[in-house]
Amino acid sequence: MKKLLLISLIFTLLTACKNQQPIATGYQGQGKSAIVSTLTKPVQKQWKGIWSFENDSIFFSNDFESGRLNGITTDGNNHYTTLITAENTPVNVSPWYAFKVWSKTPKTITIKMTYQDSRSRYYPKISTDGENFKALDSTNYTALNKGKGDFGINAAPEFVEIKVDISETPTYITAQELYGSTRVKKWIDSLSTKDYITTYEIGKSREKRTMNLMEVSNGSHKKAVMVISRQHPPEVTGFLAMKSFIETLAGDSAKAQKFRDNFDLFVVPLMNPDGVDNGNWRHNMGGIDLNRDWQDFNQPETKSVRDFLVKKEAEGYEFIFGADFHSTWDDIYYPIDSTIIGKKGDIVFNWIDNITKRLPQKHTNIKPSTEIKPTMVSRNYFYVNHGMPAIVFELGDNTPRDFLKLKGKVAAEELMDLLLE
Repeated sequence: MKKLLLISLIFTLLTACKNQQPIATGYQGQGKSAIVSTLTKPVQKQWKGIWSFENDSIFFSNDFESGRLNGITTDGNNHYTTLITAENTPVNVSPWYAFKVWSKTPKTITIKMTYQDSRSRYYPKISTDGENFKALDSTNYTALNKGKGDFGINAAPEFVEIKVDISETPTYITAQELYGSTRVKKWIDSLSTKDYITTYEIGKSREKRTMNLMEVSNGSHKKAVMVISRQHPPEVTGFLAMKSFIETLAGDSAKAQKFRDNFDLFVVPLMNPDGVDNGNWRHNMGGIDLNRDWQDFNQPETKSVRDFLVKKEAEGYEFIFGADFHSTWDDIYYPIDSTIIGKKGDIVFNWIDNITKRLPQKHTNIKPSTEIKPTMVSRNYFYVNHGMPAIVFELGDNTPRDFLKLKGKVAAEELMDLLLE
């Protein structure tokens, strides 16, 4: 019965995939603005539960926040093949996966990772507690059908095989570290113990999860910095840099205290809680890339932030800087070109220069955008509608985690120096 259920499930998934549109293979960057419909589209929700094999002695599960495993088969030789599919298509090539596996007796198994019309973007992370992760040992990783090219999706393998030692303690295998809405809320709450940090709801997601905003303020100021993160679920490295950035601005240093004496800070750390908790590749549960919905605001997540900014401006706030943290193939800054933003954008380019001087060990590309209408993406909306110099701050998928933390800290320190001048 279990095998019949499994075969039926996979057949259904493959049929659904076959009938969908082809997946976009190019990276949707922050350059040219194009009209993209953000009207809600159907989303294929994955089945959540436990698969069992070998007479109920080996188990796989996707039943946790951010879990993504759409199907799995075995050839009966300790070799398993996963099926990872997207929430809908077309979609950016960001094949997120997250599942756990365990066995009644210790053994080594091989898992082949396969994706829906995609390639293998994320190097596997391993954990036994769901919070502390490390990259899989390279000796247990085999790339299959390697791509042609030196960078990006063209260089990625079509499939990978990994070897994993399993036991009764479940082993998590994930594309990136797990930061679902529960864990993010714990982080927010840990900072909110400080008397100058408050957290409140500014709206609900499509699946009615809370859109949490964190306010860092020493008093009634009328100048503020706006920060958002995680519009796209798999982009964990951007979140990790943002986390360090906020912790520095909210820290106990004399510089941070002076910053808070002059400016307020507003943060939405998790823009897409539904997409994150459902293990989506890119979209919210309206089937939409939220970072294309800053023109029409058809989705509740972007609408919540828009309404918050409008409300604060009506209260007399001036937003003087905005940052949207993301992840891509490597570290990139996406500012608005100086020919458009003029002197008002000096703070953004000076900020980039100052960070670069302090962190010369890792080159970061700069790709200014020369088109800002239709607004579509957050950075353009922040500037066009609120006069806010803003940037999309991208971190690499494989940027070392200690460097992410350092870069977030340095970025916060350099922003404080510029604002306090």
